[in-house]
Amino acid sequence: MGNAVVTLRIMPTSPDVELALLEKKSLAAVKVFNHGKDTKVEIQPIAFGLKAVIITFVMDENQGNPDAISETVAKIEGVNSAEITDVRRAIG
Repeated sequence: MGNAVVTLRIMPTSPDVELALLEKKSLAAVKVFNHGKDTKVEIQPIAFGLKAVIITFVMDENQGNPDAISETVAKIEGVNSAEITDVRRAIG
C-alpha cells in the first residue's frame, strides 16, 4: 500500500475562538495520527469573520479510514466540527 493525502476542515464554534491555539492543538493530534509525516496548515475565510483551519496531511493507507482523526479533533475545545473533505492516493 502507499500513502494518501487527506484534507481536514476544522470549523471553530465562533469567530471569537483563538485560531492559533485551535490550530496548535489540532496539528498536534494530526501529527500523532500520521506519525509526523508531511502536513500543511492554512486558514480559510468562510463568512462574517468566521475562518476555518484546513490541515492537509499525508498518511499511510494501511491505517485505514482517516475518520478517526476527524472524530478526535472534533472533541477539542472550541471546535464546532471537523470534517474530512478530500482523500487522494499519493503517486510517486
